Amino acid sequence: MEEVFDDLDAAIGNQPPPAATTAELVARLRGHLKHLSDIAVADVSFPPTAEMSRLVKCGRPLREEPLPADRQRAVGLARRLAFVTADLVEELIEARYLKGADE
Repeated sequence: MEEVFDDLDAAIGNQPPPAATTAELVARLRGHLKHLSDIAVADVSFPPTAEMSRLVKCGRPLREEPLPADRQRAVGLARRLAFVTADLVEELIEARYLKGADE
């Protein structure tokens, strides 16, 4: 989980990600979002909340969006991925699908 939080900080922290690592960051965020989306919908006996479902649905097109060649747009994609990922992490922790950083 620490890796997820590190990537979220890199994308939406105080400094934009360095140009040389933006593509790698986007790829990792896509992976985190896919993994967390899979967790949200994995157990049919514990269906996702409405908010989890909304975030999973919102994340699908972001995961498929091609990486823009323009640096600012690539950073924008990283940030959009990070915001959806962060919200999904929060929902999963709140619903006890995941343990929080302090547990």
